[in-house]
Amino acid sequence: MAARAGSARPYWLWYASAMAVLVVATPFLRPAALRGAAGLGSAAVVIAALAWGIRAHRPRYTLAWRLLLASSVYTVVSNVLWPLLTSPSGTDVFYYTTYPLFGAALAVLPVQGRRHLWSSGYTEAGIIAGGAAVVWWTLLVDPLVTDPGRLPDQPHVAVFPLLDVLLFALALRLLLLGGVRSVAYVLIALTTFTLLTADTAYFVAVVAGGGAPLVSSVCWVLANGLLGTAALHPSMAVTQPAPTDAEVLEGLGSTRIYIVTVVATPIITGVYLLHEVAADAVAAADIIVPVGATAVTSALVVTRMRQINQVARRRAVALQASLTRQEELQSELRHQAQHDSLTGLPNRDLLYERITAALAAERTGALIVADLDGFKEINDRFGHAVGDELLLAVAGRLLDLVPDGSMLARLDSDEFAVVVQDLDDAACTRLAERFLSATREPFTVQVHELFATVSLGLRELDPDLLTGDVLRDAYLALHAAKAAGRDQLTRWAPALSEEKLAVSRTVERLRGAIERDELVVHYQPLVRLADERMTGVEALIRWQPPGEPMIPPDKFIAAAEDSGLIVPIGTWVLHRACEVVAGWQRHGHPVAASVNVSPRQLREPDFAALVLDALRTSGLPPASLILEITEGVLVASGAVTEQTIRHLQTLRARGVRVAIDDFGTGYSSLAYLRDLPIDHVKIDKSFMPADAGDPALRAMVKAIVDLAAGLRLGTIAEGVETAGQAAFLRELGCERAQGYYYSRPVPEAEVLAAFLGHKSVL
Repeated sequence: MAARAGSARPYWLWYASAMAVLVVATPFLRPAALRGAAGLGSAAVVIAALAWGIRAHRPRYTLAWRLLLASSVYTVVSNVLWPLLTSPSGTDVFYYTTYPLFGAALAVLPVQGRRHLWSSGYTEAGIIAGGAAVVWWTLLVDPLVTDPGRLPDQPHVAVFPLLDVLLFALALRLLLLGGVRSVAYVLIALTTFTLLTADTAYFVAVVAGGGAPLVSSVCWVLANGLLGTAALHPSMAVTQPAPTDAEVLEGLGSTRIYIVTVVATPIITGVYLLHEVAADAVAAADIIVPVGATAVTSALVVTRMRQINQVARRRAVALQASLTRQEELQSELRHQAQHDSLTGLPNRDLLYERITAALAAERTGALIVADLDGFKEINDRFGHAVGDELLLAVAGRLLDLVPDGSMLARLDSDEFAVVVQDLDDAACTRLAERFLSATREPFTVQVHELFATVSLGLRELDPDLLTGDVLRDAYLALHAAKAAGRDQLTRWAPALSEEKLAVSRTVERLRGAIERDELVVHYQPLVRLADERMTGVEALIRWQPPGEPMIPPDKFIAAAEDSGLIVPIGTWVLHRACEVVAGWQRHGHPVAASVNVSPRQLREPDFAALVLDALRTSGLPPASLILEITEGVLVASGAVTEQTIRHLQTLRARGVRVAIDDFGTGYSSLAYLRDLPIDHVKIDKSFMPADAGDPALRAMVKAIVDLAAGLRLGTIAEGVETAGQAAFLRELGCERAQGYYYSRPVPEAEVLAAFLGHKSVL
């Protein structure tokens, strides 16, 4: 369509230019017959322009343009027959035929393909055209037609302007429905106005006893030029977008036009009638025609007002429906924002609001925070689908116990919370204990029977606290319940906050200690029991604040683990131990370095690379480094443990040795010893009997030593404090030992001096 429109663009410009020249030249044509010939020629050219425009632009709907083409054909035929017929009224029959065709084209043009607009626009166009017709009749027609002695010899010529008024009304409807953005539509509307001007001038001239005036001749040629240009313009093939009710009401400034029409028409009519009364020349037509036309216009205005009211009502209904839907959507979004998508329970935001309201109202009660024990292992073992169903089952069981007026919420993955209101402390405690009892019963999920106990933290509501304070204290109690062994209830107490504050202070001090280089490494010898000679040392971290007593590891290691500071601390200890032991080896003391590794360090993806870097920069042989890890790191499940095993396998392949620290204290892990990447087993000091004859401890230590020997693993006993314990271990076949019997952990400078005279061997 765009290509065709672009290729046809010169034709409408050429045609418009040629017709403009003809319009300008028409007043200078002599005699009058030449002006008639110009009008006939321009009418004939319109036929060609319409036919060419339909063919060149190929509009989707052609009916209206074909009706315009038929109307133009009848116009030419009428102009040709006019000089041949003796009765002018006979020629006018052909002229009259052009008007229904032209009017039908104007009626069809803006609504083709849009059947819902077939009846639209007539009221608006009728109001405007009716007002214009009253003015036209009152000021022009009535004085010439109804005055005695002024009737023309051919009264039928008055019909043409009246028909032109109807065409003008349809052209106004065309602009109202099609919009003024279409050049073709605007040109057609101007055509109807030009015809009205031409026929009105012709009527006035005939009444005055003359022939076709110059104005009429020029306007007829101009009308043909405008219509032909509209047919050749590319916009004739473009279907204009359908207007909305508001656009129809506002089209062409219709609101202002309505006001002017309704106000100006009665005023002009009234002034005219007063003039006629004063001149004593009032006839029936002077009253009937303008008053009747004014009444019709007023009726159309009333009709338009009713339509406006209907549109307004429809809009009001649509607006109310939209507002209702918006409220529903907002309510739905608010519900989604405040509720958990899995369980449908209130979430943290709604819980926060409920706690805030309870504190403001000084309600009694408590906040109970619950966390499932071992939920991660269930997810890892059975998958998240089973985990989600377990959460639903737990939520349902807890919800059955929540009293009226209280609220159960889901906070995070496996965390729930209950805001209990209007119950005293004892009742809140009993409710929490019922939660514990209920979750100790197994849950049947799919084909699995699962156990999911909970740890609970309880904080009573205190109106003197903020909501965040209540949540903080409840979590402190929950963490205490977890640390105490899980599956139990812990009530908040001031000591928990004090402990938390102390930990926070320790972490802050520890950060400064790292920056101020306050950390030191002490070393405890590892002794071969067969000849009591030192074979290595265990590197142990110490904290020495300036001017203060030394802080033992049990006072800050847990805080370092929780805060993540254990990673840089552990890296520093590793590098320091490797440097010191490598220096001893260069001076003829070939001992090994045993370094503790935190589980948090093993979760670092570059742990193996860090160890190899420490060996490379210090020059310590890999075989001289023993990494001590807890057995729980190896026997747990999940991706983290797999990563840990990959780290250890990589390091052992380079010669680094691995020892399980505190063996036998937390897991039944004997079955794992065959396959795990380890070289030594360190027997925990809790197995060291105060009485060497204790048969139970003797049997346990012997079992560990024999198992390790069968798996070709070395054994190291911790916590040896007496000669009897050393003899006991030597008798059972344990290879190495460490403890206060041989030496406490001492600074670097005291290690070799403490064992002066002892030969160090690997």
